[in-house]
Amino acid sequence: MSRKSIITLFISTLLGLPIWGAQPYYAFLKGDTLRMGNDWMERTMLWNNGAPITISLTDKQRGEIIRADGKQPDFSLVKGASKDATLTVSEISTNGIHANYLQVTVASTIGSLCIERRYRIYADCPAIACDTYLKGQVELYQHKDDNRSNADRKNIEHTDDMATGVKTPTLDRLQLIGNHWRARTVEFFDYTDWNDNLMTERTWLPYRRNTYRGNLLFAHDVDTQQGFFFLKEAPSSSTQLNYGGSDFVADFSDFMVVGLGIATNDVKPDNWTRVYGCVTGIYTGGEQEALTALRNYQKQLRHYTTVQDEMIMLNTWGDRSQDAKIDEAFCLAELDRAARMGVTLFQLDDGWQSGKSPNSKTTGGSFKDIWKNNEYWTPNPTKFPHGLKPIVEKGKRLGIRVGLWFNPSVQDDFADWQKDAEVIIGLYKKYGICCFKIDGLQIPTKAAEQNLRQLFDTVLSQTNHEVIFNLDATAGRRGGYHYMNEYGNIFLENRYTDWGNYYPYRTLRNLWMLSRYVPAEKMQIEFLNKWRNTDKYPATAPFAPARYSFEYLFATTMAGQPLAWMEASNLPAEAFAIKSLVEQYKKVQYDFHKGTILPVGDEPSGRSWTGFQSINREKGVESGYLLIYREDNTESEAWVETWLPEGAVVTCTRVLGNGESATLTVGRRGAVKVSLPHSNDFVMYQYQIK
Repeated sequence: MSRKSIITLFISTLLGLPIWGAQPYYAFLKGDTLRMGNDWMERTMLWNNGAPITISLTDKQRGEIIRADGKQPDFSLVKGASKDATLTVSEISTNGIHANYLQVTVASTIGSLCIERRYRIYADCPAIACDTYLKGQVELYQHKDDNRSNADRKNIEHTDDMATGVKTPTLDRLQLIGNHWRARTVEFFDYTDWNDNLMTERTWLPYRRNTYRGNLLFAHDVDTQQGFFFLKEAPSSSTQLNYGGSDFVADFSDFMVVGLGIATNDVKPDNWTRVYGCVTGIYTGGEQEALTALRNYQKQLRHYTTVQDEMIMLNTWGDRSQDAKIDEAFCLAELDRAARMGVTLFQLDDGWQSGKSPNSKTTGGSFKDIWKNNEYWTPNPTKFPHGLKPIVEKGKRLGIRVGLWFNPSVQDDFADWQKDAEVIIGLYKKYGICCFKIDGLQIPTKAAEQNLRQLFDTVLSQTNHEVIFNLDATAGRRGGYHYMNEYGNIFLENRYTDWGNYYPYRTLRNLWMLSRYVPAEKMQIEFLNKWRNTDKYPATAPFAPARYSFEYLFATTMAGQPLAWMEASNLPAEAFAIKSLVEQYKKVQYDFHKGTILPVGDEPSGRSWTGFQSINREKGVESGYLLIYREDNTESEAWVETWLPEGAVVTCTRVLGNGESATLTVGRRGAVKVSLPHSNDFVMYQYQIK
């Protein structure tokens, strides 16, 4: 922080003036009141000697206030009074990945524990994030609430019985006013090799003290139409560190975020330890306003560009040859075929390197003690006698980037992270490779998490933030859908026709379900070679891949980042006709992903009318895209519920797929009438509200 920033802070605090007042965000302390916000929202807190207590959240766009009557600090970990409190403010400029933001740091000490609450305020965002760091010595107290079901508790006949008297470590807290809150929590599941139901929702009315699981909590005051959300920036509940069984606690209108992801020995006297994060956002209205506020925040973490983030990837692992075929000749031939498909990124999976992994087609591979072989992460000299240069150069001539698979050395909590980082940086500098699929992660401890972050941060800082990571979510303890999002996108799932477990509607369903709460554009979604392994599916199976056109399989991935999970050399000649669709898709891919993408229609079931809507409200006028699928059903037209406003007249111009351009009038619940004459077909419209 510059001397000018410190002086500005000191003077502004004395005068009660906004810090960075000329900017679109601010924070200032006046008397015992700390205010921070932007043009969208303000969070007001009692200073409480550096242990802030929220007293209101203001929706500045609507002029609405959610009031609180807190008695306890928002963050609570250890007993004792806070002292030596300071407030510092600095502007963090964009690094090309995240947006500019104002960092507001509230620092204090309780006994031997130093606490820093570092709030992140983005300019055009109705949410404020908070990252908490700890340093010192601490003996963490345990959750005091017992594990009895509420059914085992005594009758409540006196008001004294209503107080539970339980202290719980809290990451954030809102002690609100009002008796008519309605809440929803959303729990997510990764390790998708084992899961094909990737999220669950629970809607509930707050009453007496209860616990809930999930990364998201939405609460809506039925009386005032005001609402807020908590986003717990952490792995999925089932893979969090030191998990206590819940992520949220609600006691009437007292809402808490719990589960810091640390143990006592994770807090060190000489280094800061970052615990799980929390985001607090506000909205006024209904479901669309809530989801839009959440997505607004999520888009601040990583600004998407056509160069880095948009991709149509070919990865040959999907045909189950593993590392048996991969070599220079194979890759050069695949590049030719990738160009015939319209692919923009060709990724070499496991097998390009000299070391042999346990995923090898032959036995004897291992990830253990990788760095006993200093040549492990060099191109295999037998398979690639000229290194990767011929592959990369041919890719450039064809307009195709080249990416690589990489498995960090997991033993001893990624103790060799610096060596791993040097490998990736070296490949970037030597070949210009900017895209790396990160696989095989296991994050069993806070030390492992910290070292993995250092690996990613070091690579980005040494590559001008040009490297993007595809973070595999298929197995192990990993980041899930709401943690480490700034580093790239999510490789969502492995599905194979060889195993008879690839059903296009189920892959579409996973994207559709997640897209309500996770940016669809952050997920790589696979489509496979439908001509392979037809014998692995019953001859009469209605949802087997062979029942669909190759164009439709590609279309099911378009809301995400399409992944051709196949060897292009195994495709028949007719498959390459897909290039026409792919080239048209490229023209709208970035614009489609730039919007707020939400699911529309019914849940994909193989028989539904379903799809996605990309909403763009630039310059106050709503426009966007509707991507509609007619699955295998008998209805040639249907009313599809969207997020369009009732009564609006909308011009829909077809840009991809089948169907006719039309002018539509929006009915109740955003329903529009869409026609597709054939089943298992799709259409993408660009729409404009008149």
